[in-house]
Amino acid sequence: MLALILTIACSTSIALILKSNAVNKGNALILLMGNYLMAAIIGFIFVVFSPKATCSVPTLIFGALLAFMFVFAFFAFAKAVHAAGTALSTVSARLSVVVPIVLSIIIYHELPNEWQLGGFFFTIVTIIAFYFSLKRLRSAEPLSIMDYFFLFAVLAGIGFNDFCMKVFQHWRPLSEKALFLFTIFLFAFIYSAAYVRIKRIPLEQKTLIRGSVLGIPNIFSSYFLLAALDQLPAIVVYPVINIGIILLTTLLAALIWKERLNSAGIVALITGTTAIVLLSL
Repeated sequence: MLALILTIACSTSIALILKSNAVNKGNALILLMGNYLMAAIIGFIFVVFSPKATCSVPTLIFGALLAFMFVFAFFAFAKAVHAAGTALSTVSARLSVVVPIVLSIIIYHELPNEWQLGGFFFTIVTIIAFYFSLKRLRSAEPLSIMDYFFLFAVLAGIGFNDFCMKVFQHWRPLSEKALFLFTIFLFAFIYSAAYVRIKRIPLEQKTLIRGSVLGIPNIFSSYFLLAALDQLPAIVVYPVINIGIILLTTLLAALIWKERLNSAGIVALITGTTAIVLLSL
């Protein structure tokens, strides 16, 4: 359970740093590049100082491919925010929890009990309430096909990435975890740096430093997620993490940036807490 709590804490830190970057109007791509660079450095330290670390070609290939999906999911989210707004994009990101849950049930036969089914129901209610708590005035113009494509890409991309962590936990030995994380973030840095170079995006020093700070909780969130998946079934881990991020981020944003909770936000806090309790039974 400790690994689950630490995953939520790290993921919430990521959300708050992203919020800080948006408030300071930093370039998201530069933030992303600095984040992956720091995460890769820490990942390398894990490999060097892990006495039982082992290496294999399948893990290297899997990590390099998954790194591309990490970067793709970020770009999809950025496009979705521009096309459909922050609220709808955030909902798509949180609804991605459906992907690893469904795939875990189908592939790994992790069937929920009656309490957890109730927890899933309150998870969906929480995400819907979370959407209404974020909703802002936007154009009445209906969403286009491309808008829906970007929203679906966010849901599928993040959900697929989360499930791949479960695949690694089942498929590869635990001794290769350090190498796996290092490979993901190293190649993610290479991909994002290449894009920045091709587009000739100017480096913003403050944003790069902020990205470096972001890389610390980013790699540890993946590290603790793998540990949580080793201790608990995925159908419990993913919903609890998503709801935990929503609750903690909402509360801290209210304290730090004085973001007031509306009635929908209060409902999200109540139903989210209920979901975590039920999913833990």
